[in-house]
Amino acid sequence: MTTTSASYILTLSCPDRTGIVHAVSGFLFERGGNIEEAAQYNDHATGLFFMRVRFASSDDHATLQAQLAPFAEGFQMRWSLHATAAPMRTVIMVSKEGHCLNDLLFRWKSGLLPVDIRAIVSNHRDFYQLAASYNVPFHHIPVTGATKAQAEARAYEVIEGEGAELVVLARYMQILSDELCRKLAGRAINIHHSFLPSFKGAKPYYQAHDRGVKLIGATAHYVTADLDEGPIIEQDVARADHSKTVEDLTAMGRDTESQVLARAVKWHSEHRVLLNGHKTVIFK
Repeated sequence: MTTTSASYILTLSCPDRTGIVHAVSGFLFERGGNIEEAAQYNDHATGLFFMRVRFASSDDHATLQAQLAPFAEGFQMRWSLHATAAPMRTVIMVSKEGHCLNDLLFRWKSGLLPVDIRAIVSNHRDFYQLAASYNVPFHHIPVTGATKAQAEARAYEVIEGEGAELVVLARYMQILSDELCRKLAGRAINIHHSFLPSFKGAKPYYQAHDRGVKLIGATAHYVTADLDEGPIIEQDVARADHSKTVEDLTAMGRDTESQVLARAVKWHSEHRVLLNGHKTVIFK
């Protein structure tokens, strides 16, 4: 009689001490778990230990959760356990620039991202046809100064109604309230150009062109109440020179933003990103 195994990912962080890897391995071995992938990191500056383990087990998720709780308590662990069978339920928010949205939808349908895009929320109607072409529900929620609170409440209803584990701000050009940032803590990713804080405000690529920049780039980070200052997940740059027009810089910037955001979404949805205060540990 054969036993069916399921695949899980365990992530944890705790004060560093000797024997943690041995203890985790022993815990899984005693329950018939087979480790398929493992990575760990000791942060000597903070004294914290981080670990990600992918393993197969015949135990169900609830059983493993119940057994892990007392084990983790002995090490003061912050931990999470995820079954890998189901892709991560995701809601995308977007405004009028669709390059990141289009890229994520294509990668998702191509099987390149382990996500399940359940809905798209936008304060404009521009991409309802794009959403329909992928058979994704599109929610047009206009935002004005007078309706911002109601719009956020409606957007959060969509997020919770879809059971979203991840919210991606794919060039959603609205500043989220502190309250919504707290509700989405650790599960919302934003993308922006890396000219901040040098080139704030409208038309950053025009400002960059005017200053003759030699590098343009993008940053993907977790959303916090501190605007564009959340823990960084991924960054990249592209070189520029005097021959590049504003249009060239804009196109290069959009390509870089799309690639950086896609990598951040992939790593998060594979549970490879662990928070380390204001920073991140990423087991690639």
